Amino acid sequence: MISDPVGSSDIGTRSASAVTFAARLVFEDIHHRYHNRETVRGISLTAEPGEVLCLLGPSGSGKTTLLRIAAGIEAQTSGRILMNDREIAGPAVFLPPERRGVGLMFQDFALFPHMCVLDNVRFGLTALPRAAAETEAQRALERVGLAHYARKFPHELSGGEQQRVALARALAPRPSVLLMDEPFSGLDSRLKDSIRADTLTILRQTRASAIVVTHDAEEAMRMGDRIALLRDGRLVQVGTAEELYLRPKDLFAAAFFSEINEFPGHVRGGVVETPVGNVDGSGFADGRTVRVAVRLSGLRILETGGTVPARILSRRFLGVVELLTLAIPGTEAPIHARVRADQIRAGLRDVTLSVNERDILVFEKHDRTS
Repeated sequence: MISDPVGSSDIGTRSASAVTFAARLVFEDIHHRYHNRETVRGISLTAEPGEVLCLLGPSGSGKTTLLRIAAGIEAQTSGRILMNDREIAGPAVFLPPERRGVGLMFQDFALFPHMCVLDNVRFGLTALPRAAAETEAQRALERVGLAHYARKFPHELSGGEQQRVALARALAPRPSVLLMDEPFSGLDSRLKDSIRADTLTILRQTRASAIVVTHDAEEAMRMGDRIALLRDGRLVQVGTAEELYLRPKDLFAAAFFSEINEFPGHVRGGVVETPVGNVDGSGFADGRTVRVAVRLSGLRILETGGTVPARILSRRFLGVVELLTLAIPGTEAPIHARVRADQIRAGLRDVTLSVNERDILVFEKHDRTS
């Protein structure tokens, strides 16, 4: 792979010209069907002006379909799309993509291999005379730090550089809303962090509203001002990263944002008995069947002094941390814990554990887990 010479240190030298005016984009009770299967089920959601909203969820959750509906590539079965209170898609209105004021960045970048970088960026500026379009394209390349690559071809660039060319092309028409479909999934894992940070800085400079599709919870937390978690075409929860992590609405949301151990239980006298100890169940009616989730990072492993005896079945070194598999009384299924890599001495098998109460979550049993 060609080296990626443009990094976060170059942000300050990039052009801040061609700032756009951010728009509010509203999804109003959106439904979508494909071959008699409902892929989006009544989603209502608003992307505020200038914010980065991440659509997060597993494959098949409807996030990319929702993005394509916003772009005008697909039509919803029912519901409306509004931009700054103006209906752009609904029962009687359907504006084509080029009239919506949106920019779209595809997962595979979709660069034309036979065109140079400048011509790729200029491609969407069809309403401008050639000279003016080239000037705007050059400005867009300056914003992403690639003005000196204008005459190169896509195959001469690294993955990170191609990603920035695709971003420049999406930003060149100065869209009010930028739609990004898994924009970092094709990048080398070593580059992702710096490219994400770089892209976020560029989005802040251009002030466009952005909707970013991702299946990676950490990526959503790194980028999003707010996160919309989807499942099976439905909106599960919307909020900041902190809100979704600390106060997940259900077991699905909890498991999406952190690795967890799960235990069934019943509330008796405001308490739920679990293999890792008694848990506060005062928020549930007595006799209620619940599911208790304990984050892996919330288990503290000690040689002695913990509240629950445990035996280490396996340990996997992951660099900074170790992943432990343990057997404990009260459950046949093993449990897991993440601990600092130098915390447990080599060869140790019999240990004890305790649980950080902040990493315990209790949910109604009727919450779906699959």
